This record gives sequence, structure tokens and C-alpha cells, in this order.
Amino acid sequence: MNWWAWLIGGVILLGGELTVVNAQFYLVFAGVAALLTGLIVLLVPGLPAWSHWALFAALAVLSMLAFRGRAYAALQRHSPGVKTGPAGGVFTLPNPLAPGGSCQAEHQGSFWTVCNDSEAPIAAGTRVRVAAVQGLTLLIRPE
Repeated sequence: MNWWAWLIGGVILLGGELTVVNAQFYLVFAGVAALLTGLIVLLVPGLPAWSHWALFAALAVLSMLAFRGRAYAALQRHSPGVKTGPAGGVFTLPNPLAPGGSCQAEHQGSFWTVCNDSEAPIAAGTRVRVAAVQGLTLLIRPE
């Protein structure tokens, strides 16, 4: 294979990492291995074709094993945490609730079944915090 074909393939693989959703950082190492193979083929002409492929495979696998875990972890560590689910949310209870009692309440734009998870009754109009979620029921406690 020509040196320029390795460079084009490397660029395509690097671009593929940007366009494929959640490629998990595999194509980067294959792309860099293709670029390095192209540069080596350019600098050392006359290498047999099988050695191009062997060099590419060795570079891709070794770099992936040596660096992927650390690089991927470093990139993921800087990602902001995403809060999912209603746990920890606060809202005003529309109805009074006895301990263990339940009713319907609106929280974050949806109506939920809420259950008093505390030992004391909760009066209507009290601000409550979602302590946990059990299926489609919010377990609440007074704030």
C-alpha cells in the first residue's frame, strides 16, 4: 500500500471517531497507527506489503493496550455529572399525609404517587424532599 493511502486511512479513522456516537476511543488508536505506518513507509521505502500491515496491527494493538484505558478515563473524569431521576428534588406537598400515606403530587412537570416515608405526619403546603424512588412512587420526607 502506498504511504499516502495509509495517511488518508488514518485521517478517515480519526474523523470516524468524531462522527461515531460513543466509539469509546478505539478509532483514535487505529487512526494514529495508520498515520505512523504511512510515515514509516514514506521514510523507509521498499518495505514489503505484509510488513505494512504487520506494523499497522502491532502499533494499533500495542498503543490501544498501553494508552486507551488511561486516556479514556482522563477524558471521562472531566465530564460533568448528570443528575438523573427525581431523587433529591424538592417540592411543596398539596395534601396532608399521614406516616406511610400516599397521594398524587406534581413534581418536575409530571404527576407522581408520593408516599410519606417519615414517622411524622406532613401537613399540606410543607416543602418535602424526595428521599428515594420505588418504581413509580416517590418516597418523601419533610425538608
